[in-house]
Amino acid sequence: MSRILDLPDPDHLPALDPRYAINRPAVDLGPGQPPRILLLYGSLRDMSYSQRSVEEAARLLRFFGAEPRIFDPSDLPFPDQVKGDDHPAVHELRELSLWSEGQVWCSPERHGQITGLMKAQIDHLPLSIGSVRPTQGRTLAVMQVSGGSQSFNAVNTLRLLGRWMRMFTIPNQSSVAKAYEEFEGGRMKPSPYYDRIVDVMEELVRFTVLLRPHIDQLTDRYSERKEDAAKLEARMSLDKIR
Repeated sequence: MSRILDLPDPDHLPALDPRYAINRPAVDLGPGQPPRILLLYGSLRDMSYSQRSVEEAARLLRFFGAEPRIFDPSDLPFPDQVKGDDHPAVHELRELSLWSEGQVWCSPERHGQITGLMKAQIDHLPLSIGSVRPTQGRTLAVMQVSGGSQSFNAVNTLRLLGRWMRMFTIPNQSSVAKAYEEFEGGRMKPSPYYDRIVDVMEELVRFTVLLRPHIDQLTDRYSERKEDAAKLEARMSLDKIR
């Protein structure tokens, strides 16, 4: 069972004005393989505007030459609910994060903050799994949807979490106010809010490709080299005892 969400009408972009859209905005910035982007959303409602927003983002990412994958969190347990986090949804989420070069996080704002579902997905991504780091060095774009006036509480929290997860959060962001007015038939209508999502995805693709050749060097940390050396020394000492 795959938890990668099927994207309806993946190449249909009725709200995008092709006169001003650059099909491959990162073509001269680095190696040419499609950037691998994981998208997470924070609501399980039938008409989830955070899900609809990441679907629009994924279509734009395809147009911009990226390979997007949307994770379906509908059967994801709470952190620590399952012993050892040994659950297929947790395993798949972590594998997708390892696969990704960049990510998009989109949460509704609920009671002035991100939703529990959004936080649960992020909490299931540890800083390290053995010697592997599922989020370190990835680029990140943050988005939110609101039922009322425009707010930035959720994106501010997502930025904080992205920094904590050692990700490169891009400068641009999206906050869609009164999201119920911005969609029709499951698709986002042309508007300045849609244009901002275009800007954010375009920027994410550029930053992901631009940083790609330098990620190992940018994430090479003194403290981690020291820690790895200490672990190796401990193993070697144990081997001598044996």
